[in-house]
Amino acid sequence: MKKINLIIVLGLVSIAALAQDTLTISKNDLMQKVTENNLQIKVAEKSFQSAKADYRQSNALFLPNITVSHTGIVTTNPLMAFGSKLNQEILTASDFNPALLNNPDETQNFATKIEVLQPLINVDGLYGRQAARAKMDAFQLQTERTKEYLELEVSKAYMQLQLTYKAVKVLEKANTTAQGNLKLVDNYFKNGMLQKTDLLNVQVRVNEITNQLQYAKSNVQNASDYLAFLLNEDMVGKTYKPAEKLDNAIAIESMNTTLSDSRKDIQAMQKSADAYQKMFQSSKFGFLPRLNAFGSYELYDQHVFQTSAKGYVVGAQLSWNVFDGFKNIGKTQKAKADFEKATVETEQYKKQSQLELSKTNRQLLDAENKVNLSKLAFEQSQEAFRIRQNRFTQGLEKTTDLLMAETQMAQKELEHLQAVFEYNFTKQYLQFLTK
Repeated sequence: MKKINLIIVLGLVSIAALAQDTLTISKNDLMQKVTENNLQIKVAEKSFQSAKADYRQSNALFLPNITVSHTGIVTTNPLMAFGSKLNQEILTASDFNPALLNNPDETQNFATKIEVLQPLINVDGLYGRQAARAKMDAFQLQTERTKEYLELEVSKAYMQLQLTYKAVKVLEKANTTAQGNLKLVDNYFKNGMLQKTDLLNVQVRVNEITNQLQYAKSNVQNASDYLAFLLNEDMVGKTYKPAEKLDNAIAIESMNTTLSDSRKDIQAMQKSADAYQKMFQSSKFGFLPRLNAFGSYELYDQHVFQTSAKGYVVGAQLSWNVFDGFKNIGKTQKAKADFEKATVETEQYKKQSQLELSKTNRQLLDAENKVNLSKLAFEQSQEAFRIRQNRFTQGLEKTTDLLMAETQMAQKELEHLQAVFEYNFTKQYLQFLTK
């Protein structure tokens, strides 16, 4: 008796735990969480940050490059020894003795040097900076489009979760109906009014619904797990439950069916093509000379970190790479091909998007028609089942006809719910394509 009581208590605790693990969530909460936690969005944001860092590197085109160094040497090299003393400003007349010049004593020299390199005119670098900016803008637009896509995907997953819960309810109702029919047929069989085959057919139908109900419950967990994946949450032992129920009806609205060039993914493709164009222009201007200024401030001494002697150098350099073995020519040809390729890909993407938009618009019309027909079929199947059930209780219908009507009613209700889901998702997808 104690064992039985313990089993009952454990069972109640398990049921309570399962109830606590069912999390009710609304669609608005999902939209907020997916923006904050989704891994695909985080990857897109990191790609944008990487492109932004590339663009910041191009600041070197305007800002100076400053380096500081401290170098110490010990030498008996005639030229180095004489130059070191000269830099330290300690030369005397005796240092010009040919014997000392040719065979100097060991000389120490410590030099602190501050160098500044300032770009002045680098035309190719300017276009390279513009290319980096266009690339950064493309990644930013792509990140925003990724967020829009994930909002669509979460909305679809949420509707799928609603559909799976609704399917469970439909099958539970069908199971209740089947159990009632089984009880009725069993009474008729016991009274000798029906054959054993009729009872067996009803039992088979009950088993079929039980199996379908189990699959439907598994689909609830599958839909919940996918939703958790989109939200980057650990859902082991947990199940989501939608706060809003699935509507059985649809709302007909006039939809925009025109492809907009302001759609963020199309803008991103155009920005990418612009980046390749700027790289092509940068390669062409790589044949022009570059003008850079430079300067250094130098401190010398015989001892480490001392500064007894000082001097500076300031100048400018005009450099022109006249010929580098066709390297620049090949680079320009490659940049041109990449630009033309990007232009063609952008045009192809726009045409594919228009094709998808036209296809989805037709699918929306088909989905609306399917909803209307499935609703009518469900209503007709309900009436057919009601009539057959009444006639069966009067002994005027066969068991197989009743089972067929019951099966058809449950099937048509599920088909209608699926049609409503397809219409609502197609409408949202069409909005996404025209956004």
